[in-house]
Amino acid sequence: MSIALKTIKTQFPIFKHHLNLVYLDNAATSQKPTAVINRIKKFYEEENANIHRGIYKLSEKATEEYEAVRNKVAEFINAKSSKEIVFTSGATESINLVASAWGQKNIGADDEIVVTEMEHHSNLVPWQILSEKRKTKSEKPQLKAKNCRLKFIPITGEGQLDISQLPKLITKKTKLVALTFISNVLGTINPVREIVKIVKKLNPECLILVDAAQAVPHMPVNVQKLGCDFLVFSGHKMLGPTGVGVLWARQELLEAMEPYQTGGGMISKVGQYQAILAESPYKFEAGTPNIAGVIGLGAAIDFLQKVGMSNICRYEEGLTVYALEQLSKISDLTIYGSKEIEFCGCQSAKCQLCDRTAALECKNRLGIISFNIKGIHAHDAAQVLDNQNIAVRAGHHCAMPLHAKLGVPATVRASFYLYNSKSDIDKLVEGIGEVKRVFKE
Repeated sequence: MSIALKTIKTQFPIFKHHLNLVYLDNAATSQKPTAVINRIKKFYEEENANIHRGIYKLSEKATEEYEAVRNKVAEFINAKSSKEIVFTSGATESINLVASAWGQKNIGADDEIVVTEMEHHSNLVPWQILSEKRKTKSEKPQLKAKNCRLKFIPITGEGQLDISQLPKLITKKTKLVALTFISNVLGTINPVREIVKIVKKLNPECLILVDAAQAVPHMPVNVQKLGCDFLVFSGHKMLGPTGVGVLWARQELLEAMEPYQTGGGMISKVGQYQAILAESPYKFEAGTPNIAGVIGLGAAIDFLQKVGMSNICRYEEGLTVYALEQLSKISDLTIYGSKEIEFCGCQSAKCQLCDRTAALECKNRLGIISFNIKGIHAHDAAQVLDNQNIAVRAGHHCAMPLHAKLGVPATVRASFYLYNSKSDIDKLVEGIGEVKRVFKE
């Protein structure tokens, strides 16, 4: 049974408890539908048991449900095998897992890591620590610095990655390129498949990690067609619960990596002086996992698939176009990034011009708009909007280097999802008018 976008808001209980809420902070976290909430409730009320250990029926049922979600995730992103799916606490832990379990072993002195100027701190700070470029007064970080070099793909004035710089940045010493699929500040959709092809041609041994936390909830993602080596995302941004996320990695990479946490669940045999690790992906899931969270993530995927990821993407595209049009009419308002959605020219199922997998990948931005109102601090603007029941994010959005590049300390961010509507955008525009009135009268 499919779910219609026109009536989808009725599936989310929070809007029944907050009738006038205009929720535009989806890049931070999404709201949860009844189906997800009820599935988690059912687990705790009817199925609660630990997994992989018990030989009684309740435990076997919980294990079956948990592993079924691993298969579901693999199908959702078109992984070759469920053995390529590692459950984590979120995209942040997934990246840190790679930095520790892969980076510690494979990154050495004089090696290079390339990131972008638009990265979330979660996809920057681990690589800073690994390259010993982070200065801190806190306790010694868990990662051991390797004295490698950190390099950056710059952004253009339109908020796009300047991929023309890749031939200058990628060398034989480059071990990893880590980049976001969609910027959590600019909404920029990076041409990941194109970047992967260029990087692999320049250095076939270089691995590529994609932070897809802002992409997987909003558009079809196919890891095999992207050609990357690692991909991470979080459940809570895609209608699922907090505290659960995914690391996808090519199976041969996982098999060669050592675990970065140890304990129960990630071993097959333990003696007094020696332990034999479990096979991948289990060797990366030490301790009792977030069982209910994983099962809730499975329910979220079911919900998204009933709506259809292509339908969600096209719907949000329309919201983004409308929002850009309406916000662009407001005087003294600066929008960061591209001011309008552009296409490569193709509308076919398989793009013949850019060799991307579908027209859905040919847009340059989606679902996120950051802006400032002249003379008004972002925090002040957000507070006045909150007084009108409009929830937006204000600050640096865990992307301080990008804001430094933009020349501002903070921005107001409006981010959309499948339960938003043009009416929400109209209310945002009206709210901005009230912000200007409050601070300029």
